[in-house]
Amino acid sequence: LPPFDGSAYQPNNTTQDSLRPNPGTGPAYPLKQAFQPRHRTARFSPRRREPARRSALSRSLAQAGSSVALSLEEAAMAKVDDVVAGAGDKEVDVVAGAGEKEEPAPRLASTFAELGLCSELVEACDAMNWKQPTRIQAETIPHALEGRDLIALAQTGSGKTAAFALPVLQTLLENRDVQQSFFACVLSPTRELAIQIAEQFEALGSAIGLRCAVLVGGVDRMQQVLALGKRPHIVVGTPGRLLDHLKDTKGFSLRKIKYLVLDEADKLLNVEFEKAIDEILNEIPKDRRTFLFSATMTKKVNKLQRACLRNPVKVEAASKYSTVDTLKQVFYFVPADYKDCYLVHVLNERQGSMFMIFVRTCDSTRLLALMLRNLGFKAISISGQMSQDKRLGALNRFKAKDCNIIICTDVASRGLDIQGVNVVINYDIPMNSKDYVHRVGRTARAGQSGFAASLVNQYEAQWFVQIEQLLGKKIDQCKVDKEEVMILKEPISDAKRLALTKMKESGGHKKRRKMGDDEEEVEDRVHSRGSKPSKSRRR
Repeated sequence: LPPFDGSAYQPNNTTQDSLRPNPGTGPAYPLKQAFQPRHRTARFSPRRREPARRSALSRSLAQAGSSVALSLEEAAMAKVDDVVAGAGDKEVDVVAGAGEKEEPAPRLASTFAELGLCSELVEACDAMNWKQPTRIQAETIPHALEGRDLIALAQTGSGKTAAFALPVLQTLLENRDVQQSFFACVLSPTRELAIQIAEQFEALGSAIGLRCAVLVGGVDRMQQVLALGKRPHIVVGTPGRLLDHLKDTKGFSLRKIKYLVLDEADKLLNVEFEKAIDEILNEIPKDRRTFLFSATMTKKVNKLQRACLRNPVKVEAASKYSTVDTLKQVFYFVPADYKDCYLVHVLNERQGSMFMIFVRTCDSTRLLALMLRNLGFKAISISGQMSQDKRLGALNRFKAKDCNIIICTDVASRGLDIQGVNVVINYDIPMNSKDYVHRVGRTARAGQSGFAASLVNQYEAQWFVQIEQLLGKKIDQCKVDKEEVMILKEPISDAKRLALTKMKESGGHKKRRKMGDDEEEVEDRVHSRGSKPSKSRRR
């Protein structure tokens, strides 16, 4: 190292932070930056001569070779000077705290029994073939069993439902001698997710006689009133229908609940649910436990935290917005007029897979489903325009693999756990980048691999760039032979024209809301065709 003569040192403009080396510099001279404090130096001439002036302190340091600790800055510089003197004898790290050892992260439980769950729940987990807790379960369940409020952020498909269901059931079992009707309330933004949550509660609590009621729209209210009359332990619902029952159903109250769970909390805090959530919070006790779970978080979550959580534990089993490592993500840059051709190309390339295709509008779900069926694919649609029975019927047929393609809006992007989904296709790029995270989270769940493809046209490029910025990484572009894709143009145009004609004949979406979708007719046609390939598939 070059000798330090203090010629450029001016204590009046130096801070203690300036004495620390810059960790971003190269390894050749790890201490060199410590001798270059941030300060305003004298101007140099073009010939790079010595500075025009030096302070009296600088001259004295150069002559004596030492420094006097007259201030905090001077004392610090003297210490650095001593370091330089002994730099040839041993390496010294001048970064504050660099010599201290970091405490190792606590070991996470490797079995459900280690989490402190009772034998009944451990057996229930074994019955569901859950070998060990996921990271979000291992990090949240111990805090929940201690009676803490939770804000939990985890990737889609990581077991968030069990992470809040198991502590609720554990507490319920510990108080089984006491009448515990209406013990917990779980809120969900969509009907399908609410039904799925209830199914998981019932599966985990089947051996203990758990009673669960589902309160969602699109279903006969009287059936729900009868279910509430049985005094269920767990109430799962969407905010609107739950609030309706709180106002109108005699004998139903949440004044004694012990747990409130908001699943997909960021979605529940949108404007469409804000009023209902506020009214529900006024109807439930203050001395409850509250859990907020989601794959993405917003500033509104912090607002709700201040309103209804007490000293919560924040658990982040993922970065703020991230996808799992087992998910392969690609995009195709396609002309807007030929997006259908690229869609069929992807379907043909991955024949035998289970597909979820996301579009922006309800009419697009039906148009694509009709077009693909005209091409010989087994496709079905689901959207908010369908009645609840039709939506559940479509989901059940997809789960049973009667159809291997489901076209849906973002109503199906939140929390749905459908086994066997291999491929997610973003036919329309979401304008809200966070919706992308939820969409692609329908595949690569519970450690399985998955594939997500986005069809990006020239008008959607800016939205896709925002998605990459949100994820903090670039998504690979998948290039294909354009001639091979354009071969599909003619049969696809014919199939789409027939689909548009059928939609016009059916009277548009307003009439379909009364009649429901024509899926029964569709299923008959699909099964009667069998697996007959289309022109595009033969090519």
